[in-house]
Amino acid sequence: MASIFSKIVAGEIPCYKVAETEDCLAFLDVSPIVYGHVLVIPKKEVDYIFDLDDELFVKLHLFSKKVAKALKKVVPCVKIGVAVVGVDVPHAHIHLAPINKGSELAFDKERVNLTPKEFKELAAKIAAQMD
Repeated sequence: MASIFSKIVAGEIPCYKVAETEDCLAFLDVSPIVYGHVLVIPKKEVDYIFDLDDELFVKLHLFSKKVAKALKKVVPCVKIGVAVVGVDVPHAHIHLAPINKGSELAFDKERVNLTPKEFKELAAKIAAQMD
């Protein structure tokens, strides 16, 4: 059965897209831990990030770097936190989250609520900063 992320890649489920390449996709997390929380995925469904072939692993990380730089231009923060957890969705993904202190990169806290309009506006702002 296809993961929710594969359904997003296939266009079966909508997302707030930030950026896309032939191999990767970045979109806003709809249940963000902080304002600006982005998920970066390979379009190919592979459960465990360290099972990606080397070429796709590198592409995913270089794409994440570009997304993180665009995100930092839009959401004021000290750094973009990076996490690979991989237990909730069986599809490799990287979390990018604007943070000012390490404790903000916690997945067991209350989530940020945004309206669809706020999601769309944020996604468009980040997309506009992509090089």
